[in-house]
Amino acid sequence: MTQRRLRVLVMAEAANPEWVSVPLVGWSLAQALRDVADVHIVTQIRNRDAFLRAGLREGEDFTAIDSEAVARPFWRLGVWLSGGKGLGWTLQQAVAAISYPYFEHLVWRRFGADIRAGRFDIVHRVTPLSPVQQSSIAARCRRAGVPFVLGPLNGGVPWPTAFAAEMRREREWLSKVRGAYRLLPGRRATLGADAILCGSRHTAGEVPEQHQGRVIYLPENGIDPARFNARAVHGGPGPMRACFIGRLVPYKGAHMLIEAAAPLLRQGRLVLDIIGDGEMMADLRAQAAPYGDAVVFHGWQPHGQVQDIAARCQILAFPSIREFGGGVVLEAMALGLAPVVADYAGPGELVTDAVGWKVPAPSRAGLIAGMAERLAWCVDHPEEVARRGAAARARVAEAFTWARKAEQVLEVYHWVVTGSGGKPTPFR
Repeated sequence: MTQRRLRVLVMAEAANPEWVSVPLVGWSLAQALRDVADVHIVTQIRNRDAFLRAGLREGEDFTAIDSEAVARPFWRLGVWLSGGKGLGWTLQQAVAAISYPYFEHLVWRRFGADIRAGRFDIVHRVTPLSPVQQSSIAARCRRAGVPFVLGPLNGGVPWPTAFAAEMRREREWLSKVRGAYRLLPGRRATLGADAILCGSRHTAGEVPEQHQGRVIYLPENGIDPARFNARAVHGGPGPMRACFIGRLVPYKGAHMLIEAAAPLLRQGRLVLDIIGDGEMMADLRAQAAPYGDAVVFHGWQPHGQVQDIAARCQILAFPSIREFGGGVVLEAMALGLAPVVADYAGPGELVTDAVGWKVPAPSRAGLIAGMAERLAWCVDHPEEVARRGAAARARVAEAFTWARKAEQVLEVYHWVVTGSGGKPTPFR
């Protein structure tokens, strides 16, 4: 007998096909779920025009909630407190936690009657990803008898103590007390969700023991094969190329990468492509000046053009020391690049010995020395770099496309709706 498609209300406050990071995750997962279920997306008004340009029909495929009266002033406050320039991520999340409940208040005002009437089989909050933001709708769904799925949640990775200088430069002083979010009103009700998807082992481990039976590990990032369809060329002429992709801010570690690669750059055995922009650009250009054309700064690039530059490389060199998800690692792997990453948080979970290398980060000096040693080894062993790059590409195709991600979430949906069978393990 054919199984009926589930009717799902997907809450994705941050969801935008034209942006990157969390909004792109929110959009990509919500859009992919439309292929496996009857989905109506609820998003914030700032994403409305991008949804329309993507071909979605307002009122039928999605609803845009106008919470700007509260969201905009708090967003400006977060930017001001953090000093702008993309710094102070923890502080900005704390401020967002104050304004977000208004969005859910408006969502319930618009859809509460439909939920209580059973017009949806499931309500799924996809974004925010941060575990700091609680959900008032979780308890309301429980009272209405409609399953509520939360996540994927990710974040809260402790700042590595050996990188205090980077923490100060990032204005991340609030991360020292970030655990206080566990005391926020509504946390217990939020964790009563029928399923709690966690994008990292660390975040899963922060969920109290009494809720672990509903915690499911599922990395939040995925790949759109249409966006990442180029293929890295291994074994071509000239020196090996490694790329760095990300904001040029202290915790991403581009300054440590240049220091680690310095001997190879001087010898003409490696070219480093740096894709991204940020407050450190001027300092990084000065640091790289002695190496001439061996370090190429591409600046900010549209998301669709990043792959054209990255595909000329064979390695992703990414010493970020506090990366929650590591979506850029998957994007590089999808192109067939072998990743060399700091063994911490998201990238440390995504990269295995079969597809790349993880460098221990016991200290700043230790991470730089480890990156230097691994990059030199890669330059001397291009065949192994090519082999792991091919394995990385295959791994993404197997488990990390958005279509596969939607199938993984669908397993969870059927589990919470039927209430039978053991807890699914969709990510393998």
